[in-house]
Amino acid sequence: MSEQPVWIRAEESAGVPKLDLDIVRRVLVEFIRNEVRKLGLNRVVLGLSGGIDSAVACVLAAEALGPESVFALCMPYRTSSPQSLADARLVADFADVELRTVSITPQIDAYFQGLPEATALERGNKMARERMAVLYDHSAREQALVLGTSNKTELLLGYGTIHGDMASALNPIGDLYKTQLRELAAFIGVPPAVIAKPPSADLWAGQTDEEEMGFSYADVDAVLCDLVDRRCPPTAVIERSGDAELVLRIEEMIRRSQFKRALPIIAKVSHRTVGRDFRYARDWGV
Repeated sequence: MSEQPVWIRAEESAGVPKLDLDIVRRVLVEFIRNEVRKLGLNRVVLGLSGGIDSAVACVLAAEALGPESVFALCMPYRTSSPQSLADARLVADFADVELRTVSITPQIDAYFQGLPEATALERGNKMARERMAVLYDHSAREQALVLGTSNKTELLLGYGTIHGDMASALNPIGDLYKTQLRELAAFIGVPPAVIAKPPSADLWAGQTDEEEMGFSYADVDAVLCDLVDRRCPPTAVIERSGDAELVLRIEEMIRRSQFKRALPIIAKVSHRTVGRDFRYARDWGV
């Protein structure tokens, strides 16, 4: 088994590893700074939802590039919780970054006017993709990269919208489980009100992540860490957790959502196919 990264405490052998939060903070700040500047840019834009994930990304970006180089967008729909906007402002004030508000209500309502039978999930996915479209529009205007705000738990479960909230140019928090992210948020000073509230994508009134998924982040993170990081067979994870239904469901969610984590599959007809053979971006100075 390979050695664990220096920021994971060696004594952790079960559950989600405890992190050396100071080292993680420095690694992520340098990641943002280096990945943005090596492309000749100095700015990022991100969606600030009022939740903990985007709050952490925003605070780290402000530290990496300076608050003046971070553009945060709040993109409410007419049914969005007013508290989400209030919490986004709270985070923007804490990080001292500019917050712009862009309503997505007109274009969403126009699209669904002829689709009255659309489900809440369909509407939520459309909103997520519309928000990302707005972010990329502002990205082009400001010559800024889109900063991702999906954590490792969401990415592994596929709990996100492909080409929506799962899209970005770079993602500083994608290797942190939700429970680890909560610890980092407290460490870097994210306002307690944002950390304490139930995680929600705010896709419809009253929606919460854990209620929709049917399990807690603490439970799912422990299973994911065993399956993915420790490469434990499902039988061993079931024995440890005592919950076969949960483990098998999570394993299936990982398998079925793989397409969301990969570039489109390209049919191979040449010697060097993009994504299969041509994968050496560093050789080209990227």
